[in-house]
Formats: sequence, C-alpha cells, structure tokens
Amino acid sequence: MKIRFLFFLACFVTSSAQAACPRIVSQSPYLTAALEWLGQGKCIVGVSRYDKQDLPKTGGVIDPDADVIAILNPQLFVTSDRTTPETIAKVVPKGTKTLRLDGFGSIAESEQVLRSLARASGVADADAQVRRFRSEWQSAAKAVGGKGEKVLVLSACSGSPYAFGRKHYIGDAFVKAGFNVLDHKARVRHLREGEEIADIASLVARFKPDIVFSLSHASSLACNAALGTVKVRIVSLKGENFFHPGPSLPQGYRELTAGLKS
Repeated sequence: MKIRFLFFLACFVTSSAQAACPRIVSQSPYLTAALEWLGQGKCIVGVSRYDKQDLPKTGGVIDPDADVIAILNPQLFVTSDRTTPETIAKVVPKGTKTLRLDGFGSIAESEQVLRSLARASGVADADAQVRRFRSEWQSAAKAVGGKGEKVLVLSACSGSPYAFGRKHYIGDAFVKAGFNVLDHKARVRHLREGEEIADIASLVARFKPDIVFSLSHASSLACNAALGTVKVRIVSLKGENFFHPGPSLPQGYRELTAGLKS
C-alpha cells in the first residue's frame, strides 16, 4: 500500500513542480500559514499531518516521514525547533535547505520567522513583508485600547488548563495591546497537581487579575468548569487567532477589541 502511495507522490511532484518556485515541505501549520501569507503557498508540495491543506502529508515535527519527504524531494524544508538536528539529518535529502524556527517567544520572534521564511523561499522583498505585518499588528493592537488592566491569559478549553506568561508570544501580544500580563516568569504555566499552581482557582487567587482571557480551540467541546466559579471578568476568544504566531495576530486583536465591548 505504501509503495503505491509513494508512486502517486512521485507523479504529484512531477506535475506540481514549478520552475520559478522552490519546492517546500512545511512541517508545522503555523509555518504553512506564514508561507501562504507571504504568497508562497503555491510552492508547498508537502505538509504535516496536522495541516488541513489537500497535499501529501509528511508526518509531524517529532516524527517526519522520511519516505514521503524523499519522494517530494523538497528544495526547502521548514520546521519548528522541536525537530532535532539529528532527525533532520536522517529524514531530509542531502542538498535540501532546512530551517528550524521558533517564533513562540515574542512578537519580535514571529517577525523574524516571517523574515527567514520570506528570504529562504525567494520573496522579492522580505523586509518589506515584515514591515507590512508590523504595521498591521501595531495598528490593530492600538485599537484594542488596553489601559494597563491586570490580566491572565489561559487556555482552559481542552485537556489540562495552562496559562501564558510574558515570555510567550501570546503573553507578549496582550502586553503590546496595553494590558499588564501578571505572570512575568512563565512561558507556559501548566495548571495541574504537582505544579507550583495546581488549578485555575489557585492561579486567580495568587495573581488577582482584573480580567481573565480564555482562549479556546476550534475543536473544544467545553471549557474547564473552574472558569465559571472564579469571581473575575472572563473574556472568551477564539484561540486560533493567537495560537499560531504570525499573520493571524491582527485578526486576533480585532476579535479582542470586539470581545471587550461585549
């Protein structure tokens, strides 16, 4: 079965390659979204199992599929820094340019991801694209109108809840919108037994926020019941506009502006 599938991929590569466009394998949805925003979606010949595009699937960041990647024969392989250099050496064909990127530490890091992708994929003016993104998110952030309100930012609508600190892209995004994100230390703080703070109620009691922002996944069926018990304002937002660092941030800010008015 796999041999037949790989033969299909070989045909796909032959019919899809474009002389002026580097063949790209994107191993993470946030990198795929960034490439599409840059106008390079047409260059992508393979994506991770978590991507929704109708393209050959190449595994995940931890376990890329070497056989599929070999057939796709990319000129550029982009992945998150969760893919180890040792794994890349095993699964990526020799001669393929590779990029290991992060972007989850701050908005500045996400801008650098866009710049790196633009340059590596042949975008004519990479720096101009970064300036365009910066102008868009700064304008949208200013419109939010945060006035230093003390806030916590949580994801509590799938699995165990966790909070974003200032050293995470999402925490930084809320700081840039004018809020005082109270967790200065954590990048991501998991709320569960055995951790410094075990649950949402304890987190709220520790930091005493004015607002708790709750980011939900599109697939979430229900949020943690503790959100309904804390005596603080809860503003619920679609996490998809924030979870992937980069181009969706301006839309996230616009949703945030609307959420604060509701």
